[in-house]
This record gives sequence, structure tokens and C-alpha cells, in this order.
Amino acid sequence: MELGFYLSGLVAVLATVGLISGSSPVHAVVYLIVSLIAVALVFFALGAPFAGALEIIVYAGAIMVLFVFVVMMLNLRPEAKRDPLWLRPGYWLGPSLLALVLLVALVALISDGQAGMTIDGELITARDIGLTLFGPWLIVVELAAILLLAALVTASHVGRRNKPRGNRNRGGTR
Repeated sequence: MELGFYLSGLVAVLATVGLISGSSPVHAVVYLIVSLIAVALVFFALGAPFAGALEIIVYAGAIMVLFVFVVMMLNLRPEAKRDPLWLRPGYWLGPSLLALVLLVALVALISDGQAGMTIDGELITARDIGLTLFGPWLIVVELAAILLLAALVTASHVGRRNKPRGNRNRGGTR
């Protein structure tokens, strides 16, 4: 189990380095997906299957699909239509090798019968997380939710594309 933990941690670090040092946005998204899956495996190894499952479902699944669609729709470079370099096999070699290392570590752990074991400590359930978050940390969680809502409204306002309407009839009557 410790080998899987260290291997997943190493893959997460290497994928993050590939994410930061890469030049292609599509490549960066693929490296980020590999990094998030590696972090999920670290959560599984530490005995937090709920956090690992949420990492895969929410981050590596839903949010990364959204990122891929946004990157594909933005078409960040004008030459992307003429010469899609990111479709060449050499560009996918790094993320593919890192994902293969994760797959080998996962298959090795499952074949050894260590799938349900943790490195040290007890298994953390969804009930434990809920009691911790909404027990003594209730105010902090609610403040974080308000902060995230304010950031969402601000990003929505800043990202608007419509032009201001001028000074026509800004209240009152003519």
C-alpha cells in the first residue's frame, strides 16, 4: 500500500510539473486530469475513500470535462485550425506514461489483496466528514460558501460581453 501511495504522489508531482511547464492548453488539461486522478489514489491510500471518490467524480470528471470544452471552444491560437500539434502522438506521450504508471500501481495493489487497506489510521467515512464540517466548523464552512458565491457573481459580472447602454432613461420619466 505504501508503494502505491508513493507512486501516486510521484505521478501527481510529475503531472503537475508537466502542467506548469507545458505550452499547449489542451496538454495542460490532460496533465491536470492525470494529476487529479493521482491525488485521488493518494486519498484512497490514506484511508479516505469518500474524498478520493469525490476527487475523481467532481474534479477529474465534471470540472475537467468543462475545462476541455472551454479550451476546445476558445481556440486560443489562430494556427490551431491549420496545424493541430496536440493531435500528434508525441504530445500525448507524457500524460500516457504517467497514467500507465498509475494503472500499474492500481492493478498491483488490487492483485495483492491490499485494496481495502490503509497506510495508517482509521477509515474516514462520509458521516465523519459531515460531522466535522458541520459541527465545530459550521461558521467557517458557511463563510466559505458565501465567499465562493461572491466570487461566482463577480466572475459572472466581469465576464459579461454586452456593451453598456449609454445614458438613455436611467430611471425616472422623460
